[in-house]
Amino acid sequence: MKRSKLNAIIADALKFADKMNFRLPPFAYWNYAEFEKKGAEYKEIFDNMLGWDVTDFGKGEYEKCGLLMLCIRNGNFSKREYDKKYAEKLLITEEMQITPYHFHFSKMEDIINRGGGNLIVKMYNSDETQGFSDSPVLVSMDGKNSYVPAGSEIRVRPGESITLHRGVYHSFWAEKGYGRVMLGEVSSVNDDVVDNRFYEPVGRFPEIEEDAPIDHPIVTDYKKFWKE
Repeated sequence: MKRSKLNAIIADALKFADKMNFRLPPFAYWNYAEFEKKGAEYKEIFDNMLGWDVTDFGKGEYEKCGLLMLCIRNGNFSKREYDKKYAEKLLITEEMQITPYHFHFSKMEDIINRGGGNLIVKMYNSDETQGFSDSPVLVSMDGKNSYVPAGSEIRVRPGESITLHRGVYHSFWAEKGYGRVMLGEVSSVNDDVVDNRFYEPVGRFPEIEEDAPIDHPIVTDYKKFWKE
């Protein structure tokens, strides 16, 4: 992805969050120079990958296959100084913008439609070879638990939420004709380096073409200015 495109995506997300009256933490607004000035008291941001995370999953077609995320709070699998057992993210997905099939080994999450259009979630259980199972899938939505056939598409309307259990493959996108969707993710600790199992190989973090200065860093930029 080009840096200029990343800059534009995050700038647009900031405007959308403001339009939706969703207030973001201070670090969501920091530019590169402000991040460079932060000292050891902000170590949690860097250690736990709090901040912007934009990916095209290595496909090079962000509008068709991509996702914007902001990690607002998070614990850590390996660093004992962080006692948080939970995480929270903001996600924005566009109409028919696919997040590829994946599941988590450790993380269990609720995806909440905070507003905008409808979210479509397609689900399969994983089998013993980490492929798709044809077994019925447990769907937990706002206190209702039921089973649906493998590969069912579940509509999550504004205000509704869906629980994504460990080992359950899921792909999602904003339903065509209803507009982009602002999502909340409430989960156990998130680690996008080791805890994602994609059905097909993808690039979880983007390769960046530096065609413009960095406006708002994404989490993979932190290594440029943060040293242990």
